[in-house]
Amino acid sequence: MKKFRGTRLTALMAIASALVIAAPAGIATADAGTSVGSASASADRGGKNPGTYSNPLQPVVPGDGVVESCADPNVLQGQRPGDTTWYLYCTTDPLNDEDVDAAGNPVFHRVPTMTSENLVDWTYVGDAFSGLPSWADPTSAIWAPDVVYSSTFDKYYMFVVVTNTTTAVSGRDCDNDSAIGVATSAGPTGPWTYSETPVVAPRARGGGCDFLWTYDPDVLGDSITDSGILYYGSYNGGIFGTTLQLTANGATADTAGATMVTIDNKYEGANVVEKDGYYYLFVSATNCCNGALTGYSVFVGRSTDPLGPYVDREGVSLLAERTGGTPFLTMNGNRWVGTGHNTVFQDANGDWWTIYHAVDQQDPFYAFDPGFTKRPALLDAVDWVDGWPTVNGGSGASVDKEFAPAGQPGQISRHKYRPDVVQDPKRLLAEYSDEFDGTALSGAWAWQREDIAPTATVADGVLRIPVQVGADLYVGSNNAAVLLRDAPSGDYVIETKLRVDVPSGCCFNYAQAGILAYGSDDDYIKLTETSIWNTRQTEFAKEISSAPEGWALYGNTVVGPPGDEWTYLRIVVQRLSGPEQREAGGDTHGYTAYTSSDGQTWVKGGTWTHDLGQDAQIALAAYGLQDPDGEGPAVPPSLTAEFDYVRVSTVKERKLR
Repeated sequence: MKKFRGTRLTALMAIASALVIAAPAGIATADAGTSVGSASASADRGGKNPGTYSNPLQPVVPGDGVVESCADPNVLQGQRPGDTTWYLYCTTDPLNDEDVDAAGNPVFHRVPTMTSENLVDWTYVGDAFSGLPSWADPTSAIWAPDVVYSSTFDKYYMFVVVTNTTTAVSGRDCDNDSAIGVATSAGPTGPWTYSETPVVAPRARGGGCDFLWTYDPDVLGDSITDSGILYYGSYNGGIFGTTLQLTANGATADTAGATMVTIDNKYEGANVVEKDGYYYLFVSATNCCNGALTGYSVFVGRSTDPLGPYVDREGVSLLAERTGGTPFLTMNGNRWVGTGHNTVFQDANGDWWTIYHAVDQQDPFYAFDPGFTKRPALLDAVDWVDGWPTVNGGSGASVDKEFAPAGQPGQISRHKYRPDVVQDPKRLLAEYSDEFDGTALSGAWAWQREDIAPTATVADGVLRIPVQVGADLYVGSNNAAVLLRDAPSGDYVIETKLRVDVPSGCCFNYAQAGILAYGSDDDYIKLTETSIWNTRQTEFAKEISSAPEGWALYGNTVVGPPGDEWTYLRIVVQRLSGPEQREAGGDTHGYTAYTSSDGQTWVKGGTWTHDLGQDAQIALAAYGLQDPDGEGPAVPPSLTAEFDYVRVSTVKERKLR
């Protein structure tokens, strides 16, 4: 694995999301056996009306509290006739803040399992595994379960990530040679028996310990015969799909014939569903596990073929260098951030829902280990608009009471589509805007670091700023200059049209240009077009100057794809009301990102909240080119960011149709 430096952008944040949370010496692992029983929550919602619920889901641990973390959730209903119970499986983690052994070490549960009759009230019934596959290294963890039923073999199959294999399997003495394994069972709660060989073996990319990340299995459908489609992969290497062949005691995958469905260095956590002749690929991006600044979010593309190519709502491929992906679920300014690695399914009435993990920004970590992100499971409705899925009409994760799904036949959810609000520019504020029509930069602009500022020029209606090599604004590394001007009071929209002459291909890390709502070098909101390895992405980031010990100071997510030539960026700044402010932990403003590749059709992204103070300013930035090998600044061709305009406007809200 290469050493990363500079700004913690999308590919960089992915490293943290993949840290092995194994059970090293001195850390306890739950020993619940391989059978988890058949206990389930009682259904207390009778008749056709399934009632209401509110997030997060809190599965009951009989006699011992609730499950406070269920990362990488996978859900399905019993597949045999008469089995109407729902089953929920989670990645290996402690169950809650109190889940420690006598020595105070966290207890790691290998695939905690829950049951429910109504999709709302869940009961923890044990762990899928007490041990590891015979071919796993003792330090390995078990992640990201996906369970399907085979009608041919009348068995359940659980596919999992095994984070580290034995040298005999990988052929190398390494600790990052991940693989996909499978276990079989007569029932959805076990006992589970591991297959003696991996379904997808470790995939070496180069010499030494250079392995692709073989993570996050997903099998298309809940019930298959003796064959199907398997998806797997992550940031390091991309996501692939291939044919899967089941056996009585395991499975094999045609890895030699696998098809790449997403570009590398952008996505992980695939989940594919079929609806109305399309296959929808849901994938997650950025860092899963960054506490209150987790920007993990879900994006979607669709295809008429399960192996792609997948394109987003704007028609951009998820394989493109300027990578496609329509935002499906991202932070919306309330308490929930890090909304990712979801499972999409239909309830008993055929309506669509998603269960995903998220992070409570006011309670982001396990009490016994600040820095170890706790990820509870959330449930929300999926609406389909013009053939594209969205959560709660586009409003995202819910915090209030919502109408529950239909857990049992005969029930009907009362959820109704309520379109989200989007923000548009209303009235141009000319005194804060600039079309760059002159021959010199207006006196309204000033560099916050005049001594290191690049030479900016204005000509032909464009502001040109050289990209500062090796420069950054990231926590303690503040050696970049940004161009500032005053911002208006009240709510407003900052918009720019820009391009950066970064050559195609890899690697021009992390050359970026864009706009900021700027309080200081350590308190800002940033929206940029950014070069990340072999991709070009729009990064939406937040930095704070102080936080409790162990908490992050910088977090990021991404929005829509950059344009082929020009990219359009907007940050909408709005003051939060009393309830909104309480949900956001006291932050005073919400900052919502929009991107466009043509200036006409805009993609709405996430909302960070922040308190930048009364003297917040508007900023332009062009910096960040780094050496991907970590040996210091690269010697690149001269790169330049061009800004066609900066327009500041008042805000107009309207509802999506």
